[in-house]
Amino acid sequence: FRFVQRLWRQVGDALGHLPACSSEMPSAFSATALKLRRSAHKAVAAVSEDIEQFRFNRAVAQIYTLSNEISGFRVSLPDEAWALREACEFLVQLINPMMPHLAEELWQALGHRDMLVKQAWPKSDPALLSHGLLTLAVQVNGKKRATIDVGADALEDHVREVALNHPNVLKALEGKAPRKVIVVPKRIVNVVI
Repeated sequence: FRFVQRLWRQVGDALGHLPACSSEMPSAFSATALKLRRSAHKAVAAVSEDIEQFRFNRAVAQIYTLSNEISGFRVSLPDEAWALREACEFLVQLINPMMPHLAEELWQALGHRDMLVKQAWPKSDPALLSHGLLTLAVQVNGKKRATIDVGADALEDHVREVALNHPNVLKALEGKAPRKVIVVPKRIVNVVI
């Protein structure tokens, strides 16, 4: 019930910042708009795969993640408003199999005249899925202390350096030198004191 209320508020709050539903995609996006677009397209790809594999709990978790991204997004430029519209529309389309009545109401609120059920399932842009950045968790003695963003092709030494220089990791080390730093490629960094 709380999540349904949250979705209703999120879309309602966003309406004042959104361009018309038929507006053209901007030619360039700011870093914040691009980040939201990547999150939205990742959610579409993940939810699509999860529904096909009958992993409904994971699909719902992806929808929660996208909702969190939208709730923390603030619009200050026209390209950011367009990215927010795209993300809200994807969110509404993704909840449609689980909450069709709410999805139809939100779709109409977003300014669409036709019914959502007549729309094709959203497709993710492969270019936004492989953007070259990875987010890795950093653990100190088995406890997660930070997340870092590194290039997908970053060398292990660079990943180690970025992880060890993160403020939360430095605080957890308390001035001690790590005994061991284990970098699991594209997964996690473990620091042992």
